Amino acid sequence: MADLITVEDPDDPRLHDYTGLTDVELRRKREPAEGLFIAEGEKVIRRAKDTGYEMRSMLLSAKWVDVMRDVIDELPAPVYAVSPEIAEQVTGYHVHRGALASMQRKPLPTAADLLQTARRVVVMESVNDHTNIGAIFRSAAALGMDAVLLSPDCADPLYRRSVKVSMGAVFSVPYARLDTWPKGLESVREAGFTLLALTPDPKARTLDEAAPHKMDRVALMLGAEGDGLSTQALVAADEWVRIPMAHGVDSLNVGAAAAVAFYAVATGRPAL
Repeated sequence: MADLITVEDPDDPRLHDYTGLTDVELRRKREPAEGLFIAEGEKVIRRAKDTGYEMRSMLLSAKWVDVMRDVIDELPAPVYAVSPEIAEQVTGYHVHRGALASMQRKPLPTAADLLQTARRVVVMESVNDHTNIGAIFRSAAALGMDAVLLSPDCADPLYRRSVKVSMGAVFSVPYARLDTWPKGLESVREAGFTLLALTPDPKARTLDEAAPHKMDRVALMLGAEGDGLSTQALVAADEWVRIPMAHGVDSLNVGAAAAVAFYAVATGRPAL
């Protein structure tokens, strides 16, 4: 059973994991270096625990203690009960959901490990917006994608905003980082995958024409919001595919486009 500890000093060193959560640059560097990430809200905390992440501690406002009682009773990690005012002083923002947990990161698998068993893979290039990362992972989980590969400069899927937007789906879809870009794509192709680059370019075939759901192994490449895939990534692809648009719309947000494309790519799903 976890210890329930009331903390009244925002500078208490035991709350170090939760300090400065609104400082994106600091947290982006600090969390991977310290081997932790922050889960926010009851559902996300439970999903992190249920998928095997070890809890370092929890930070709860008083009214959330009873809600999380079963989790508290199961785990040995300390639980810090604080007032909403103290929570805001520590984290830098008003913690609306009243529950935060500091979780221990797991070692990432290698891309080669994931490619051995996967058949439908997402490949992201330079996606640095945490909201988009979270949305893409949520769609990937919901629509049956097997794994996610990230270029070296993609944002951290375990950053608090990504985890929150994904509703914990980042815990369900395994992911790895490619060591080099775009050279790392060669290993994906060598594993038997057809590299499909999603682009609004009119020269690309529509997803309906490409019929990726009939392909044996597919790696769907997504680029960053606005810039899309780089020229190097497009050149490395086996084929360009696009979502047909109407009413003069030239493209979709990458999160929305990903969901549409995942539906078309998933085994047994009809193409668009």
